[in-house]
Amino acid sequence: MRDETSEAQDGAATPSVPATSPDSAPRPEPAARPEPAARARRATAVPAAPPAGRARPLLDRPRGSNLATVLGIVHGDGPTSRSELTRLTGLNRSTIAALVGELVERGLAVESEPVSANRVGRPSPVVSASPDVVAFAVNPEIDAVTVGRVGLDGVVQRRVRHETDGIPTAVEAADLAARLVAELAGEVPGARVVGVGAAVPGLVHADGGLVRLAPHLGWVDEPFARLLAEATGLPARAANDASTAVVAEGLFGAGADALDLVFLNGGASGVGGGVVVDGRPLRGRDGFAGEIGHTLVESAGVLCHCGAVGCLETEVGQAALLAVTGLSRAQADELDAALATALAEGDADVRREVERQVDYVAVALRNVVNAFNPSVIVLGGFLGSLQAAAPDRLLDRVTAQALPGPRDGLHVRRAALGADRLMIGAAELAFADLLADPAGVAP
Repeated sequence: MRDETSEAQDGAATPSVPATSPDSAPRPEPAARPEPAARARRATAVPAAPPAGRARPLLDRPRGSNLATVLGIVHGDGPTSRSELTRLTGLNRSTIAALVGELVERGLAVESEPVSANRVGRPSPVVSASPDVVAFAVNPEIDAVTVGRVGLDGVVQRRVRHETDGIPTAVEAADLAARLVAELAGEVPGARVVGVGAAVPGLVHADGGLVRLAPHLGWVDEPFARLLAEATGLPARAANDASTAVVAEGLFGAGADALDLVFLNGGASGVGGGVVVDGRPLRGRDGFAGEIGHTLVESAGVLCHCGAVGCLETEVGQAALLAVTGLSRAQADELDAALATALAEGDADVRREVERQVDYVAVALRNVVNAFNPSVIVLGGFLGSLQAAAPDRLLDRVTAQALPGPRDGLHVRRAALGADRLMIGAAELAFADLLADPAGVAP
């Protein structure tokens, strides 16, 4: 079992690459909180609270909705002063004071004095989501089960990865997750636990519980959320891992300033995707939208486990990059450095493999750009490593193939949250009801 609390983030030093001229205005840094003007609407879990930071009057809404809006802002945007909440919501100061007071009374928010800024007049208290309200996040993999404890403030307090001897069954994964949840809960006996969210590498039904197919895990029609609820004694929901990750990156990471966002992650189990359109996650009728890993990129390609030929995840992969750099699977965290060193030293084999995979990724992203017209594409896992190794080649090929209009102003960024993104995204599933109706939670 490995404690991963301090694991490094994806691409901490990799800037966003815009499809604009060099003299165009720069975008905010990917990992930074968005400026107030960018807080119009944010990616949220489903069911969702009203979009955080919507800067228009909300006086015509019921009190519960106003309470959810204020909690949504401090949850998604971080510590926010009362005066800023007044500006963002359009509510008057006395209403904001009452709403904040109710959130504090319910234990959902905390107030603190602002850092002195040498300003004249009484400083406005700063409101933050309470870190003592927590959810547990679960991520089953082919060789491990990872569980994290996440605060309502969006901070991963601790994460533990427990390796397994083989691919866990759904029951085994739920039982192991329950033991880890109990361990992490025991560390914070005074915390208020709202539930469990699971990020699963597979097709998860929109009802939030049934894993229709997780091919790499060998799961078919497994009621994983129900199994988690029975094993932990807590409310539980599940969703596709990339769909939870796009919510996390949209709220707290590389897509925090974007209303239209696509996330692709490359890992040992393949390539997953998630899409946010106009600030809302795209789910599809049954919750299966976003399977970008099964986009056709090579008509004469390899047969995929899905039955199709030439899917993105059959033409690009972590295993080939590890092999060409001489790394083992256990050394996957060293892929960035290995690629950079090999390319700097002129290793022709590494360059050919990087360029081959980048060109296939570009074909998939061309389809994404034309279909969804995102402002930002975020790449995680080994796809982030490819983007860092050849950022100009990737962007040039995407924009050369995509239609004018959809490609204009496109930014391709590396994921900013590292291993935290699945924990944060899964926790959002558990926080969703609380964020939608804070008044429904007993103080």
